[in-house]
Amino acid sequence: MKKKIWVFLVLIVLSLSAIFAYFYISNKQKSAVQYADVPYQKNEFLMGTICTLTIYDKGKSAVLNKGMATIRHFDKEATLTEKGSVLDKINANAGIKPVKVPDDFWPLIEKAMYFSKNSDGSFDMAIGVVTNLWKIGLPGARVPSDSEIKSALPLLNYHDVILNKKKHTVYLTRKGMRLDFGGIAKGYIADQVKKTFLKNHVTSAIVSLGGNIYVIGKSHPTSGTRDWNVGIQNPNQSRGSSVGYVRESDMSIVTAGTYEQYLISHGHKYIYLMNPKTGYPYENNLVSVTIISKKSVDGDALSNAAFDKGLKKGLKYMNKKNKQNIQAIFITKDKKIYITNGLKNNFKLTNHKFKMGN
Repeated sequence: MKKKIWVFLVLIVLSLSAIFAYFYISNKQKSAVQYADVPYQKNEFLMGTICTLTIYDKGKSAVLNKGMATIRHFDKEATLTEKGSVLDKINANAGIKPVKVPDDFWPLIEKAMYFSKNSDGSFDMAIGVVTNLWKIGLPGARVPSDSEIKSALPLLNYHDVILNKKKHTVYLTRKGMRLDFGGIAKGYIADQVKKTFLKNHVTSAIVSLGGNIYVIGKSHPTSGTRDWNVGIQNPNQSRGSSVGYVRESDMSIVTAGTYEQYLISHGHKYIYLMNPKTGYPYENNLVSVTIISKKSVDGDALSNAAFDKGLKKGLKYMNKKNKQNIQAIFITKDKKIYITNGLKNNFKLTNHKFKMGN
């Protein structure tokens, strides 16, 4: 009996020692992190927007170059304007044969299909046949004729995209079909930059790819206790002007809005966000949708899907994402702001010209 008690006591001592060692090592690692007096920052024009990477960890300036290299690598494969890119090859072989894609690109393909299904086509990975007609944000932007759009619509259907998970191939079953990842690629790339930073032991940083923001760690590195105050873009003002803010850490904030890219023709404004059902840009009461999520690829796709559904259906759709810790902010043309249930204790309105709708 005494032997059992002795063994038991030894086990307790060993367990307590292990716990003490864990916390000692963890605290030692935390205290070893040092932060630069002035953060390291790098800007480049990529993916049709200004990409800004900011790192607060001391001695990590070289990681900025790795982050930019990550952006260039995936942008080269996901863009439609790059001859020989993965998407270009897939589209060029529509109705001909399946195309094998690189392993690091496959997760983006799967995500695009997932959200095409999950949103019931509000986000459609096969939207390229329509965006190629409009070319909004690209040289040669124009308003296509009704007949052109009617001819394109039968080719716009994600159900006609066949994925082979085992072989990592994509096949567009009808000639003339085109994938376009403009509504999801930036989010995926932001996630890859975050991974690059974490692999290089960056603990506090901001990834900004146009309307896609990812905040890593805490906003006050010296204390390591405060979340970032992330401003929600005022859709009626230039970038940098906000209507309010949310406090987040290790989260993505993605905004899709009518102010981003558009075409003015005969006094009418056509936004870059396309309705897969009509082939025309959205015409509803929304001016922007912001998605807050752990993964930026989710936020990118959902901002487009929620915009397509409009305010009422969009709110209902996004409130169902609450269990996944995904939230949304809708701003309407009459300057009202609607938020999903999970943001009621987080979003702070700071612009008196806007009012809360719910």
